[in-house]
Amino acid sequence: MNIFKIDSIKPGIAFSSDLLIDTTFIVEPAGISVSSDVLNALREWEFVEVTSEGNSNNTVSIAENKTAIPSAAPAETSETISDGIKRSLEDAERSRILKDSEIARLATVQNVYNEYMNYINYVYTHYATHNEIDQKELSSTMQSLCVFIRENRRYVLRITPSAETYGKNYLVEHSMRSTVLAIIIGLQLHMSLSKLVELGAACLLHEIGMIRLPPHLYLANKQLSQAERAQMATHPVVGFEIVRALKFPLSIQLGILEHHEKENGHGYPRHLIGDQISIYAKIIAVTCSFEAIIAPRNYKPERSTFDAMVEMLKNENHQYDETVIKALLYSISLFPIGAYVYLVNGSIGQVIDVHPDNPKTPIVQILDKKDADGSPKTVQTNNSDMRIVRVLSKEELADAMKILQAKEKAVVAN
Repeated sequence: MNIFKIDSIKPGIAFSSDLLIDTTFIVEPAGISVSSDVLNALREWEFVEVTSEGNSNNTVSIAENKTAIPSAAPAETSETISDGIKRSLEDAERSRILKDSEIARLATVQNVYNEYMNYINYVYTHYATHNEIDQKELSSTMQSLCVFIRENRRYVLRITPSAETYGKNYLVEHSMRSTVLAIIIGLQLHMSLSKLVELGAACLLHEIGMIRLPPHLYLANKQLSQAERAQMATHPVVGFEIVRALKFPLSIQLGILEHHEKENGHGYPRHLIGDQISIYAKIIAVTCSFEAIIAPRNYKPERSTFDAMVEMLKNENHQYDETVIKALLYSISLFPIGAYVYLVNGSIGQVIDVHPDNPKTPIVQILDKKDADGSPKTVQTNNSDMRIVRVLSKEELADAMKILQAKEKAVVAN
């Protein structure tokens, strides 16, 4: 990856590879000229350099040599992203109606998830370079996401990013996963669609203030110093100022401003307590913290969703709203959807859905068992003969998968 100073780039120059901010957000795709407006926006937000897989010798002036521009895919716009979301949603709905296999259904849900990730990346990148967020488009996208999550909750929650993917797209991954959880909690609390859309928008943008901070703060592979933590703590105010300037609804502004406030008054930036904190901020605080616990980062050990759920339930020093935590628990269960578990009868399975009345006894899909029709065997766990003993560790799961793969190969060979 090569580094280029903003002041050394002239308007009308195109790069042979994507031009990026912080190795994460695309400033301009390969072959697309960098405009003076984009360069001025980067300077205004105090970015001093950008990166590209290409190098300065491979840049060309469009004004001087149009034929020298390397071929590249068209720039991704909000229209192309919206079209991608629409197509993937249609595929997912078709898969649901046709009752496709679990594997096929998961694949179509993953495709939709990826399209929404592209949208979040676009929103953050477009704001960083153009100081714009299309509120009407954001509201429409959040509405479709809310409906999609309502219809596919148990599949969406089984999507887990790799450590490598997470490291490259921290703000996007974190915003997406937090927003999914926030909408799921909102559904559990029986929020209206209009409120869910506002909640989703607030959660999607809750880290927008980060783009004005030095990227090493949120991409760090080590614990931050006290001074760095203090600088990081400014991002809710910065985010609030951004959405206020763009005239977002007050409820969304407050959700962003207050998402690090704590019920006990020990949060920031205003040290609010209890009912002084907006409901959107209360929900984002829980989802943001839950997601931060399970996020794979180089400077801390990876923790399971079960560990995160237990930590949230402890609610040490009464940091979080108890009603919101309960809504999270009943939405994903004590052994959260997607977790691999060991049952008392020796079976190994993956949690695929909740028990609506008992968060301790979710529905589990047994890994090496099938029903008479060939579909994966599912069981309703309980507190006796189908009791969950524990969640599998990463190492135990890897070993179990190897054994299952060996069994499958033996069956095929015979």
